[in-house]
Amino acid sequence: MKKNFRNVLAFFHTPNWLFVLLSSVVVLRIPSFFEPYSYGDEMIYLTLGNAVRKGIGLYNSVHDNKPPLLYLTAAVAGNLFWFKVILALWSLVTIFIFWKLANRLFLKNDALQKISTVIFATLTTIPLLEGNIVNSEVFMIGPTILAFYILLDKKVGYKKIFIAGLLFSVSALFKFPAAFDVPAAVFLWLITARFNKKGVVKLIKQTVVLIGGFATPIVLTFVCYAARGAFHEYLVAAFLQNFGYLSSWRPADTQKPFLVKNGPLLIRATIVAVGGLILFIKRRSLSKKFTFISFWLLLTLFAVTLSERPYPHYLIQSVAPGSLLLGMLFAYKNIEQVLTIIPLTLAFFVPVYYKFWHYPTTTYYLRFINLVSKNITKEDYLNSFGGNTIRNYKTSHYINLATSENDKVFVWGDNTTIYALSKRFPPIKYVADYHIKDFSSNDEVISALSNDLPKLIVVTPDGSNFPELANLIQNNYFQIEDIQGAKIYKLLSSENIHYIAP
Repeated sequence: MKKNFRNVLAFFHTPNWLFVLLSSVVVLRIPSFFEPYSYGDEMIYLTLGNAVRKGIGLYNSVHDNKPPLLYLTAAVAGNLFWFKVILALWSLVTIFIFWKLANRLFLKNDALQKISTVIFATLTTIPLLEGNIVNSEVFMIGPTILAFYILLDKKVGYKKIFIAGLLFSVSALFKFPAAFDVPAAVFLWLITARFNKKGVVKLIKQTVVLIGGFATPIVLTFVCYAARGAFHEYLVAAFLQNFGYLSSWRPADTQKPFLVKNGPLLIRATIVAVGGLILFIKRRSLSKKFTFISFWLLLTLFAVTLSERPYPHYLIQSVAPGSLLLGMLFAYKNIEQVLTIIPLTLAFFVPVYYKFWHYPTTTYYLRFINLVSKNITKEDYLNSFGGNTIRNYKTSHYINLATSENDKVFVWGDNTTIYALSKRFPPIKYVADYHIKDFSSNDEVISALSNDLPKLIVVTPDGSNFPELANLIQNNYFQIEDIQGAKIYKLLSSENIHYIAP
Protein backbone atom coordinates (compact mmCIF):
# COMPACT_ATOMS: atom_id res chain seq x y z
CA MET A 1 0.00 0.00 0.00
CA LYS A 2 2.77 2.42 0.95
CA LYS A 3 4.68 1.47 -2.19
CA ASN A 4 1.66 2.27 -4.38
CA PHE A 5 1.20 5.59 -2.59
CA ARG A 6 4.86 6.45 -3.20
CA ASN A 7 4.46 5.53 -6.87
CA VAL A 8 1.48 7.88 -7.16
CA LEU A 9 3.43 10.68 -5.51
CA ALA A 10 6.37 10.03 -7.81
CA PHE A 11 4.10 10.16 -10.88
CA PHE A 12 2.66 13.55 -9.91
CA HIS A 13 5.98 15.05 -8.84
CA THR A 14 6.39 18.29 -10.74
CA PRO A 15 9.80 19.92 -11.26
CA ASN A 16 10.02 23.65 -10.61
CA TRP A 17 10.32 24.60 -14.27
CA LEU A 18 7.14 22.69 -15.14
CA PHE A 19 5.26 24.37 -12.29
CA VAL A 20 6.34 27.75 -13.70
CA LEU A 21 5.25 26.68 -17.19
CA LEU A 22 1.82 25.51 -16.00
CA SER A 23 1.38 28.73 -14.04
CA SER A 24 2.24 30.68 -17.19
CA VAL A 25 -0.39 28.72 -19.12
CA VAL A 26 -2.99 29.69 -16.53
CA VAL A 27 -2.05 33.36 -16.97
CA LEU A 28 -2.18 33.06 -20.77
CA ARG A 29 -5.65 31.55 -20.54
CA ILE A 30 -7.12 34.28 -18.31
CA PRO A 31 -8.32 36.41 -21.28
CA SER A 32 -10.29 33.42 -22.60
CA PHE A 33 -12.44 33.48 -19.45
CA PHE A 34 -13.69 36.94 -20.49
CA GLU A 35 -14.44 36.17 -24.13
CA PRO A 36 -18.05 36.84 -25.14
CA TYR A 37 -20.42 34.39 -26.75
CA SER A 38 -19.27 34.76 -30.35
CA TYR A 39 -17.22 31.87 -31.77
CA GLY A 40 -19.50 29.77 -33.97
CA ASP A 41 -18.37 26.27 -33.02
CA GLU A 42 -18.46 27.04 -29.30
CA MET A 43 -22.00 28.32 -29.70
CA ILE A 44 -23.11 25.07 -31.33
CA TYR A 45 -21.48 23.01 -28.57
CA LEU A 46 -23.10 25.09 -25.84
CA THR A 47 -26.50 24.96 -27.56
CA LEU A 48 -26.35 21.17 -27.71
CA GLY A 49 -25.03 21.09 -24.14
CA ASN A 50 -27.99 23.18 -22.99
CA ALA A 51 -30.28 20.78 -24.88
CA VAL A 52 -28.80 17.84 -22.99
CA ARG A 53 -29.41 19.66 -19.70
CA LYS A 54 -33.07 20.05 -20.68
CA GLY A 55 -33.41 16.39 -21.60
CA ILE A 56 -33.55 16.98 -25.36
CA GLY A 57 -32.13 13.96 -27.18
CA LEU A 58 -28.83 14.36 -29.01
CA TYR A 59 -28.90 13.59 -32.72
CA ASN A 60 -32.60 12.71 -33.03
CA SER A 61 -33.89 16.01 -31.57
CA VAL A 62 -30.88 18.31 -31.84
CA HIS A 63 -28.07 17.90 -34.35
CA ASP A 64 -24.37 18.38 -34.94
CA ASN A 65 -21.89 16.09 -36.66
CA LYS A 66 -19.50 15.10 -33.89
CA PRO A 67 -19.50 12.26 -31.33
CA PRO A 68 -21.10 13.09 -27.96
CA LEU A 69 -18.28 13.83 -25.51
CA LEU A 70 -17.83 17.49 -26.39
CA TYR A 71 -21.57 18.16 -26.07
CA LEU A 72 -21.67 16.33 -22.75
CA THR A 73 -18.74 18.46 -21.58
CA ALA A 74 -20.69 21.56 -22.62
CA ALA A 75 -23.68 20.24 -20.67
CA VAL A 76 -21.55 19.92 -17.54
CA ALA A 77 -20.23 23.45 -18.05
CA GLY A 78 -23.62 25.08 -18.60
CA ASN A 79 -22.17 28.35 -19.86
CA LEU A 80 -19.17 29.72 -21.74
CA PHE A 81 -17.17 30.74 -18.66
CA TRP A 82 -17.19 27.26 -17.13
CA PHE A 83 -16.61 25.73 -20.57
CA LYS A 84 -13.40 27.75 -20.78
CA VAL A 85 -12.45 26.80 -17.22
CA ILE A 86 -12.88 23.10 -18.01
CA LEU A 87 -10.74 23.60 -21.13
CA ALA A 88 -8.03 25.30 -19.07
CA LEU A 89 -7.94 22.51 -16.48
CA TRP A 90 -7.96 19.85 -19.18
CA SER A 91 -5.12 21.66 -20.94
CA LEU A 92 -3.01 21.76 -17.79
CA VAL A 93 -3.45 18.02 -17.29
CA THR A 94 -2.65 17.39 -20.98
CA ILE A 95 0.57 19.40 -20.75
CA PHE A 96 1.58 17.45 -17.64
CA ILE A 97 0.88 14.12 -19.40
CA PHE A 98 2.84 15.30 -22.44
CA TRP A 99 5.82 16.04 -20.19
CA LYS A 100 5.50 12.55 -18.70
CA LEU A 101 5.55 11.12 -22.23
CA ALA A 102 8.62 13.20 -23.14
CA ASN A 103 10.23 12.10 -19.89
CA ARG A 104 9.56 8.43 -20.68
CA LEU A 105 10.90 8.77 -24.21
CA PHE A 106 13.94 10.89 -23.33
CA LEU A 107 14.62 10.09 -19.70
CA LYS A 108 18.19 11.38 -19.62
CA ASN A 109 17.72 14.45 -21.79
CA ASP A 110 16.29 17.22 -19.60
CA ALA A 111 16.82 19.88 -22.25
CA LEU A 112 14.76 17.96 -24.79
CA GLN A 113 11.95 17.42 -22.28
CA LYS A 114 11.85 21.11 -21.45
CA ILE A 115 12.01 22.37 -25.04
CA SER A 116 9.35 20.02 -26.37
CA THR A 117 7.01 20.63 -23.42
CA VAL A 118 7.33 24.41 -23.70
CA ILE A 119 6.60 24.24 -27.44
CA PHE A 120 3.63 21.94 -26.86
CA ALA A 121 2.20 24.10 -24.06
CA THR A 122 2.57 27.27 -26.11
CA LEU A 123 0.98 25.96 -29.31
CA THR A 124 -1.98 24.40 -27.49
CA THR A 125 -2.64 27.57 -25.47
CA ILE A 126 -2.20 30.69 -27.58
CA PRO A 127 -4.70 31.84 -30.28
CA LEU A 128 -2.33 31.02 -33.19
CA LEU A 129 -3.93 27.56 -33.59
CA GLU A 130 -7.07 28.48 -31.62
CA GLY A 131 -5.75 26.98 -28.41
CA ASN A 132 -7.94 29.46 -26.52
CA ILE A 133 -11.11 28.13 -28.19
CA VAL A 134 -13.07 25.13 -26.96
CA ASN A 135 -12.69 22.62 -29.77
CA SER A 136 -12.52 18.83 -29.90
CA GLU A 137 -8.83 18.77 -30.84
CA VAL A 138 -7.67 20.35 -27.58
CA PHE A 139 -9.61 17.72 -25.64
CA MET A 140 -8.84 14.65 -27.72
CA ILE A 141 -5.04 14.93 -27.68
CA GLY A 142 -4.90 14.38 -23.90
CA PRO A 143 -6.24 10.79 -23.82
CA THR A 144 -4.17 9.97 -26.92
CA ILE A 145 -0.94 11.13 -25.29
CA LEU A 146 -1.78 9.20 -22.13
CA ALA A 147 -2.40 6.08 -24.22
CA PHE A 148 1.05 6.34 -25.78
CA TYR A 149 2.58 6.97 -22.36
CA ILE A 150 1.09 3.67 -21.17
CA LEU A 151 2.15 1.76 -24.28
CA LEU A 152 5.74 2.99 -23.99
CA ASP A 153 6.15 1.49 -20.54
CA LYS A 154 8.88 -1.13 -20.25
CA LYS A 155 6.36 -3.79 -19.25
CA VAL A 156 3.11 -3.62 -21.20
CA GLY A 157 0.61 -6.40 -20.59
CA TYR A 158 -2.72 -6.91 -22.29
CA LYS A 159 -4.52 -5.05 -19.51
CA LYS A 160 -2.52 -1.89 -20.20
CA ILE A 161 -3.02 -2.33 -23.94
CA PHE A 162 -6.77 -2.57 -23.43
CA ILE A 163 -6.72 0.58 -21.26
CA ALA A 164 -4.75 2.37 -23.98
CA GLY A 165 -7.43 1.31 -26.47
CA LEU A 166 -10.08 2.76 -24.18
CA LEU A 167 -8.17 6.05 -24.09
CA PHE A 168 -7.88 6.17 -27.88
CA SER A 169 -11.63 5.60 -27.99
CA VAL A 170 -12.26 8.50 -25.61
CA SER A 171 -10.27 10.70 -27.99
CA ALA A 172 -12.32 9.47 -30.96
CA LEU A 173 -15.54 10.18 -29.07
CA PHE A 174 -14.47 13.81 -28.96
CA LYS A 175 -13.71 13.74 -32.69
CA PHE A 176 -13.26 10.70 -34.86
CA PRO A 177 -10.05 11.74 -36.72
CA ALA A 178 -8.30 10.89 -33.42
CA ALA A 179 -8.66 7.27 -34.57
CA PHE A 180 -5.83 7.89 -37.04
CA ASP A 181 -3.41 7.96 -34.09
CA VAL A 182 -4.15 4.30 -33.32
CA PRO A 183 -2.02 2.79 -36.15
CA ALA A 184 1.01 4.49 -34.58
CA ALA A 185 0.62 2.09 -31.63
CA VAL A 186 0.63 -0.94 -33.93
CA PHE A 187 3.61 0.52 -35.78
CA LEU A 188 5.42 0.82 -32.45
CA TRP A 189 5.06 -2.94 -31.99
CA LEU A 190 5.98 -3.64 -35.60
CA ILE A 191 9.36 -1.92 -35.36
CA THR A 192 10.26 -3.89 -32.23
CA ALA A 193 8.65 -7.26 -33.07
CA ARG A 194 10.48 -10.49 -33.75
CA PHE A 195 9.08 -11.92 -36.94
CA ASN A 196 8.99 -15.54 -35.89
CA LYS A 197 5.84 -17.52 -35.11
CA LYS A 198 5.78 -16.45 -31.46
CA GLY A 199 6.45 -12.81 -32.30
CA VAL A 200 3.76 -12.66 -34.97
CA VAL A 201 1.18 -14.27 -32.68
CA LYS A 202 2.04 -11.75 -29.95
CA LEU A 203 1.70 -8.86 -32.41
CA ILE A 204 -1.71 -10.10 -33.53
CA LYS A 205 -2.91 -10.52 -29.94
CA GLN A 206 -1.71 -7.03 -28.99
CA THR A 207 -3.49 -5.52 -31.99
CA VAL A 208 -6.73 -7.39 -31.28
CA VAL A 209 -6.71 -6.30 -27.62
CA LEU A 210 -6.00 -2.69 -28.63
CA ILE A 211 -8.84 -2.71 -31.16
CA GLY A 212 -11.10 -4.33 -28.57
CA GLY A 213 -10.36 -1.55 -26.10
CA PHE A 214 -10.90 1.06 -28.80
CA ALA A 215 -14.19 -0.44 -29.96
CA THR A 216 -15.75 -1.01 -26.53
CA PRO A 217 -16.77 2.58 -25.60
CA ILE A 218 -17.87 3.32 -29.17
CA VAL A 219 -20.07 0.22 -29.26
CA LEU A 220 -21.52 1.20 -25.88
CA THR A 221 -22.50 4.61 -27.26
CA PHE A 222 -24.34 2.88 -30.11
CA VAL A 223 -26.16 0.69 -27.59
CA CYS A 224 -27.03 3.78 -25.54
CA TYR A 225 -28.42 5.76 -28.49
CA ALA A 226 -30.21 2.70 -29.86
CA ALA A 227 -31.99 2.40 -26.49
CA ARG A 228 -33.07 6.03 -26.91
CA GLY A 229 -34.33 5.42 -30.43
CA ALA A 230 -31.55 7.42 -32.04
CA PHE A 231 -29.24 4.71 -33.42
CA HIS A 232 -29.58 5.74 -37.06
CA GLU A 233 -29.34 9.46 -36.33
CA TYR A 234 -26.23 8.92 -34.18
CA LEU A 235 -24.56 6.72 -36.80
CA VAL A 236 -25.22 9.20 -39.57
CA ALA A 237 -24.45 12.43 -37.69
CA ALA A 238 -21.40 11.40 -35.66
CA PHE A 239 -19.75 9.11 -38.20
CA LEU A 240 -21.17 8.78 -41.72
CA GLN A 241 -21.77 12.49 -42.36
CA ASN A 242 -18.12 13.14 -41.61
CA PHE A 243 -17.17 11.26 -44.77
CA GLY A 244 -18.79 14.15 -46.59
CA TYR A 245 -16.01 16.33 -45.21
CA LEU A 246 -13.46 14.49 -47.34
CA SER A 247 -12.21 17.03 -49.85
CA SER A 248 -15.32 19.11 -49.12
CA TRP A 249 -13.30 22.29 -49.59
CA ARG A 250 -13.36 21.45 -53.30
CA PRO A 251 -17.14 21.41 -53.95
CA ALA A 252 -16.60 21.66 -57.71
CA ASP A 253 -15.09 18.16 -57.63
CA THR A 254 -18.14 16.43 -56.15
CA GLN A 255 -19.44 15.28 -59.54
CA LYS A 256 -16.10 13.97 -60.78
CA PRO A 257 -15.17 10.24 -60.87
CA PHE A 258 -14.09 8.67 -57.57
CA LEU A 259 -10.37 8.48 -58.36
CA VAL A 260 -10.29 12.05 -59.65
CA LYS A 261 -12.32 13.46 -56.76
CA ASN A 262 -10.34 11.59 -54.12
CA GLY A 263 -6.99 11.74 -55.90
CA PRO A 264 -5.38 14.17 -53.42
CA LEU A 265 -6.59 12.05 -50.49
CA LEU A 266 -5.14 8.89 -52.06
CA ILE A 267 -1.86 10.67 -52.74
CA ARG A 268 -1.63 11.70 -49.07
CA ALA A 269 -2.44 8.14 -47.98
CA THR A 270 0.32 6.88 -50.29
CA ILE A 271 2.80 9.31 -48.75
CA VAL A 272 1.93 7.99 -45.28
CA ALA A 273 2.25 4.37 -46.45
CA VAL A 274 5.58 4.98 -48.21
CA GLY A 275 6.91 6.99 -45.26
CA GLY A 276 5.90 4.20 -42.89
CA LEU A 277 7.53 1.58 -45.12
CA ILE A 278 10.81 3.53 -45.27
CA LEU A 279 10.82 3.96 -41.50
CA PHE A 280 10.10 0.24 -41.05
CA ILE A 281 12.92 -0.78 -43.41
CA LYS A 282 15.36 1.58 -41.65
CA ARG A 283 14.16 0.62 -38.14
CA ARG A 284 17.42 -1.10 -37.21
CA SER A 285 19.55 1.92 -38.08
CA LEU A 286 17.22 4.44 -36.44
CA SER A 287 16.12 4.74 -32.82
CA LYS A 288 12.69 3.44 -31.86
CA LYS A 289 11.86 6.93 -30.57
CA PHE A 290 12.57 8.71 -33.83
CA THR A 291 10.86 6.04 -35.95
CA PHE A 292 7.72 6.01 -33.81
CA ILE A 293 7.37 9.80 -33.48
CA SER A 294 7.95 10.36 -37.21
CA PHE A 295 5.24 7.89 -38.20
CA TRP A 296 2.90 9.32 -35.56
CA LEU A 297 3.41 12.76 -37.13
CA LEU A 298 2.67 11.37 -40.60
CA LEU A 299 -0.62 9.90 -39.38
CA THR A 300 -1.72 13.13 -37.69
CA LEU A 301 -0.89 15.20 -40.77
CA PHE A 302 -3.07 12.85 -42.81
CA ALA A 303 -5.87 13.30 -40.27
CA VAL A 304 -5.70 17.11 -40.22
CA THR A 305 -5.87 17.30 -44.02
CA LEU A 306 -8.80 14.89 -44.47
CA SER A 307 -11.23 17.62 -45.44
CA GLU A 308 -8.62 20.06 -46.76
CA ARG A 309 -10.37 22.71 -44.71
CA PRO A 310 -7.94 25.35 -43.40
CA TYR A 311 -9.19 25.60 -39.81
CA PRO A 312 -6.14 26.09 -37.58
CA HIS A 313 -7.46 24.03 -34.65
CA TYR A 314 -7.17 20.93 -36.85
CA LEU A 315 -3.37 21.29 -36.63
CA ILE A 316 -3.44 20.78 -32.86
CA GLN A 317 -3.63 17.03 -33.51
CA SER A 318 -0.08 17.23 -34.91
CA VAL A 319 1.37 19.38 -32.13
CA ALA A 320 2.46 16.53 -29.82
CA PRO A 321 4.68 14.60 -32.27
CA GLY A 322 5.78 17.86 -33.87
CA SER A 323 6.90 19.24 -30.49
CA LEU A 324 8.86 16.07 -29.74
CA LEU A 325 10.65 16.29 -33.09
CA LEU A 326 11.43 19.97 -32.53
CA GLY A 327 12.84 19.03 -29.15
CA MET A 328 15.07 16.47 -30.88
CA LEU A 329 16.13 19.09 -33.43
CA PHE A 330 17.22 21.56 -30.74
CA ALA A 331 18.55 19.19 -28.07
CA TYR A 332 19.86 16.05 -29.84
CA LYS A 333 23.51 15.70 -30.81
CA ASN A 334 23.54 12.85 -33.28
CA ILE A 335 22.49 12.05 -36.84
CA GLU A 336 18.81 11.99 -35.89
CA GLN A 337 19.05 15.69 -35.06
CA VAL A 338 19.55 16.23 -38.78
CA LEU A 339 17.02 13.62 -39.83
CA THR A 340 14.25 15.37 -37.90
CA ILE A 341 14.36 18.06 -40.57
CA ILE A 342 12.64 15.65 -43.01
CA PRO A 343 9.36 15.07 -41.08
CA LEU A 344 9.41 18.62 -39.72
CA THR A 345 9.69 20.03 -43.24
CA LEU A 346 6.56 18.07 -44.15
CA ALA A 347 4.84 19.36 -40.99
CA PHE A 348 5.55 22.97 -41.94
CA PHE A 349 4.72 22.35 -45.61
CA VAL A 350 1.16 21.14 -44.87
CA PRO A 351 -0.27 24.36 -43.34
CA VAL A 352 1.47 26.44 -46.02
CA TYR A 353 0.29 24.32 -48.95
CA TYR A 354 -3.29 24.06 -47.70
CA LYS A 355 -3.29 27.71 -46.64
CA PHE A 356 -4.36 27.06 -43.07
CA TRP A 357 -5.63 30.16 -41.33
CA HIS A 358 -4.00 31.49 -38.20
CA TYR A 359 -5.04 34.01 -35.60
CA PRO A 360 -2.97 36.92 -34.26
CA THR A 361 -1.66 36.30 -30.77
CA THR A 362 -0.22 39.69 -29.80
CA THR A 363 -3.44 41.49 -30.80
CA TYR A 364 -5.48 39.08 -28.70
CA TYR A 365 -3.57 39.79 -25.49
CA LEU A 366 -3.19 43.53 -26.14
CA ARG A 367 -6.96 43.79 -26.56
CA PHE A 368 -7.51 42.22 -23.16
CA ILE A 369 -4.86 44.40 -21.53
CA ASN A 370 -6.58 47.46 -23.01
CA LEU A 371 -9.89 46.30 -21.56
CA VAL A 372 -8.45 45.71 -18.09
CA SER A 373 -6.58 49.03 -18.15
CA LYS A 374 -9.80 50.75 -19.38
CA ASN A 375 -8.17 52.01 -22.55
CA ILE A 376 -11.19 50.62 -24.40
CA THR A 377 -14.79 50.29 -23.29
CA LYS A 378 -16.58 47.00 -22.79
CA GLU A 379 -18.63 47.78 -25.89
CA ASP A 380 -15.45 48.26 -27.94
CA TYR A 381 -14.15 44.98 -26.53
CA LEU A 382 -17.32 43.11 -27.53
CA ASN A 383 -17.34 44.70 -30.99
CA SER A 384 -13.78 43.48 -31.54
CA PHE A 385 -15.16 39.91 -31.61
CA GLY A 386 -17.41 40.77 -34.54
CA GLY A 387 -20.00 43.38 -35.37
CA ASN A 388 -22.85 41.00 -34.48
CA THR A 389 -21.77 40.35 -30.91
CA ILE A 390 -23.62 43.18 -29.15
CA ARG A 391 -26.68 42.66 -31.37
CA ASN A 392 -26.77 38.97 -30.42
CA TYR A 393 -26.61 39.81 -26.72
CA LYS A 394 -29.43 42.35 -27.03
CA THR A 395 -31.53 39.99 -29.14
CA SER A 396 -31.06 37.12 -26.70
CA HIS A 397 -31.96 39.35 -23.77
CA TYR A 398 -35.15 40.41 -25.54
CA ILE A 399 -36.04 36.77 -26.29
CA ASN A 400 -35.61 35.84 -22.63
CA LEU A 401 -37.99 38.63 -21.62
CA ALA A 402 -40.57 37.76 -24.27
CA THR A 403 -40.64 33.97 -23.87
CA SER A 404 -40.65 31.27 -21.23
CA GLU A 405 -37.92 28.64 -21.11
CA ASN A 406 -40.08 26.07 -22.90
CA ASP A 407 -41.14 28.34 -25.76
CA LYS A 408 -39.71 27.55 -29.19
CA VAL A 409 -37.70 30.13 -31.12
CA PHE A 410 -36.39 29.92 -34.67
CA VAL A 411 -33.38 31.96 -35.83
CA TRP A 412 -32.61 32.36 -39.53
CA GLY A 413 -29.06 33.52 -40.13
CA ASP A 414 -25.55 32.58 -39.04
CA ASN A 415 -26.31 33.22 -35.38
CA THR A 416 -26.32 30.07 -33.25
CA THR A 417 -25.09 32.47 -30.57
CA ILE A 418 -28.70 33.52 -29.98
CA TYR A 419 -29.70 29.95 -29.11
CA ALA A 420 -26.68 29.55 -26.81
CA LEU A 421 -27.29 32.82 -24.98
CA SER A 422 -31.06 32.62 -24.67
CA LYS A 423 -31.10 28.85 -23.99
CA ARG A 424 -34.08 28.56 -26.30
CA PHE A 425 -34.43 25.95 -29.02
CA PRO A 426 -36.02 25.70 -32.46
CA PRO A 427 -38.83 23.27 -33.33
CA ILE A 428 -36.38 21.53 -35.69
CA LYS A 429 -33.19 19.70 -34.76
CA TYR A 430 -30.83 21.97 -36.69
CA VAL A 431 -29.38 24.93 -34.79
CA ALA A 432 -27.06 26.33 -37.47
CA ASP A 433 -28.10 27.61 -40.86
CA TYR A 434 -25.36 25.65 -42.62
CA HIS A 435 -26.80 22.46 -41.09
CA ILE A 436 -30.08 23.24 -42.81
CA LYS A 437 -28.32 23.96 -46.10
CA ASP A 438 -26.16 20.83 -45.90
CA PHE A 439 -28.50 18.26 -44.37
CA SER A 440 -32.05 19.50 -44.88
CA SER A 441 -34.05 21.69 -47.26
CA ASN A 442 -36.23 24.78 -47.16
CA ASP A 443 -39.35 22.65 -47.68
CA GLU A 444 -38.49 20.36 -44.75
CA VAL A 445 -37.86 23.35 -42.49
CA ILE A 446 -41.15 25.03 -43.43
CA SER A 447 -43.04 21.78 -42.91
CA ALA A 448 -41.52 21.35 -39.44
CA LEU A 449 -42.15 24.99 -38.48
CA SER A 450 -45.75 24.75 -39.70
CA ASN A 451 -46.40 21.72 -37.52
CA ASP A 452 -44.90 23.38 -34.44
CA LEU A 453 -45.02 27.14 -34.88
CA PRO A 454 -42.33 28.81 -32.75
CA LYS A 455 -43.42 31.69 -30.55
CA LEU A 456 -40.72 33.94 -32.04
CA ILE A 457 -38.86 33.97 -35.35
CA VAL A 458 -35.67 36.01 -35.62
CA VAL A 459 -34.29 36.93 -39.02
CA THR A 460 -30.81 38.45 -38.95
CA PRO A 461 -29.31 40.51 -41.78
CA ASP A 462 -26.91 37.71 -42.73
CA GLY A 463 -29.73 35.24 -43.31
CA SER A 464 -29.83 34.03 -46.91
CA ASN A 465 -32.91 34.44 -49.09
CA PHE A 466 -35.70 32.17 -47.81
CA PRO A 467 -38.96 33.12 -49.56
CA GLU A 468 -40.95 30.25 -48.01
CA LEU A 469 -40.04 31.52 -44.54
CA ALA A 470 -41.03 35.05 -45.52
CA ASN A 471 -44.39 33.68 -46.61
CA LEU A 472 -44.88 31.82 -43.33
CA ILE A 473 -44.02 34.96 -41.35
CA GLN A 474 -46.32 37.16 -43.41
CA ASN A 475 -49.32 34.94 -42.74
CA ASN A 476 -48.74 33.93 -39.12
CA TYR A 477 -46.52 36.52 -37.41
CA PHE A 478 -46.17 40.22 -36.79
CA GLN A 479 -42.98 42.15 -36.21
CA ILE A 480 -42.48 43.29 -32.62
CA GLU A 481 -38.86 44.46 -32.60
CA ASP A 482 -35.88 45.35 -34.73
CA ILE A 483 -32.54 45.16 -32.93
CA GLN A 484 -29.73 46.50 -35.11
CA GLY A 485 -31.24 44.81 -38.15
CA ALA A 486 -32.32 41.61 -36.42
CA LYS A 487 -36.05 41.47 -37.01
CA ILE A 488 -38.09 39.66 -34.35
CA TYR A 489 -41.54 38.32 -35.24
CA LYS A 490 -44.13 37.08 -32.76
CA LEU A 491 -46.73 34.41 -33.42
CA LEU A 492 -50.27 35.66 -33.87
CA SER A 493 -52.84 34.45 -31.39
CA SER A 494 -54.42 31.14 -32.45
CA GLU A 495 -57.68 32.71 -33.60
CA ASN A 496 -55.78 35.02 -35.96
CA ILE A 497 -53.76 32.30 -37.65
CA HIS A 498 -55.51 31.81 -40.93
CA TYR A 499 -52.79 30.11 -42.97
CA ILE A 500 -49.95 27.76 -42.35
CA ALA A 501 -47.57 27.08 -45.16
CA PRO A 502 -47.53 23.44 -46.31
